[in-house]
Amino acid sequence: MTVPRVAIVVNDHFSPFHFAVPHAVFSNRAAGERLFEVMVCAGEPGRLTSDAGLSIDAPYDLAAIARADIVVLPYWHDPAQRPHEPLLDAIRAAHAGNTQIVGLCLGTYVLAYAGLLAARRAATHWEYERDFERRFPDVQLDTNALYVEDGTLLTSAGTGAGLDCCLHLVRQRYGSAVANKLARRMVIPPHREGGQAQFIEQPVAPSTQDATINALLDHLRGHLAEAHDLLTLSARARMSRRTLTRHFLKATGLSVGDWLVAERLKRSQQLLESTGHSVEAIAELVGFQSAAALRQHFKTAFSVTPRQWRRTFGEPAPRGQACALLHDALALPGGSDAQTGAKAATG
Repeated sequence: MTVPRVAIVVNDHFSPFHFAVPHAVFSNRAAGERLFEVMVCAGEPGRLTSDAGLSIDAPYDLAAIARADIVVLPYWHDPAQRPHEPLLDAIRAAHAGNTQIVGLCLGTYVLAYAGLLAARRAATHWEYERDFERRFPDVQLDTNALYVEDGTLLTSAGTGAGLDCCLHLVRQRYGSAVANKLARRMVIPPHREGGQAQFIEQPVAPSTQDATINALLDHLRGHLAEAHDLLTLSARARMSRRTLTRHFLKATGLSVGDWLVAERLKRSQQLLESTGHSVEAIAELVGFQSAAALRQHFKTAFSVTPRQWRRTFGEPAPRGQACALLHDALALPGGSDAQTGAKAATG
C-alpha cells in the first residue's frame, strides 16, 4: 500500500517545537504501520539553525515538494520578511497540482506571501491578527478558529492548534478511529472544543482620559452584582442620558451595556479560575440574573461554556463542591431566563 507523502519544509531560524509537531504526528505509527512517508525539506540553501541554537540537516531539498501529497510549512520566523522566491514558486506549483498545502501558526504567512490565500479563509496566531490583516487585506482571516480548511489549503492558529490541524489531516485519510488512537498515544485530545477566543487576552480598559467616566467605571466595578440603568447612571454622572451615552462611548469605545457585559464576563472568568463557586453563584455575583444568561453570553464571547473554561484554566475544585459544577454541564437554554439575564446586563 502506498502511503501519503508529507513534505515538512524547514527554514533558517526555525522553531524546534513547531517543526516537531507535524513530524511527531506524521511519523507516528498506529498498530505498527507507517501512515505517512515524511520528507524533511530544506526551504532555503545553507545551514539551517533554530531560534534555540539547534541545527538540522534536511535530507531533501525543494524538489521533494513536487513529489509530496501534503506540504507543511510549520513556522515562519519573521512576518515582515518575504520568503525566498524558490520556496514560494515550489508551493505555488504544488498547489496548482492539487497538492494539499498546510500553514501552521506563522507558516500561514508563507502561503499568503505566495498569493495562495487571496479571497480565501485562513487562520494564524491571534497575536498577529492586526499585522496579518494589514499585510494581506484580501485574506479572510478567522481569528477564532483553531484551524481553517479552504479547498486544498489548510491553516492553523499557534502552537497547540498545529496538533489539532495535523490530527485533522490524519482523520481525513484514515478516519476517526485511527486519529483517536494516535491522539491517545500522544496523550492529547483528538478534538478540542471552542477556538482561539478562549486564549486571547481581552482586557477591559481600567481607566480612560475622562475623569467623570473613570469615576463611573469605578462605581460600576464595585457594584457589578446590581442592575444598572441609564437614568440612574446619568444622574450619578450629572449628565443627561444622551450626553452620558456619547461620553461613555467616546471614552471606552463601548456602550454602557456592552461594557457591563464585558466586565461581568471578565470577572466571571476570574471567579471560575480561582474559586469553586457554582455557575449560579457566579452569575449572581457578577450581575447576570441567571446562570442561563451567563452561559449564553460566555458561549457567545469565548466559544466555550463556563464549565469548559474552568476545566481548562481553573484550579481543582474541593471534593465537596464537585456536584455544584455539574449544573454547568446542562445545555444552554433559551427562552425568558436568558433574555431576562441579557436585559439586566445591558441595563
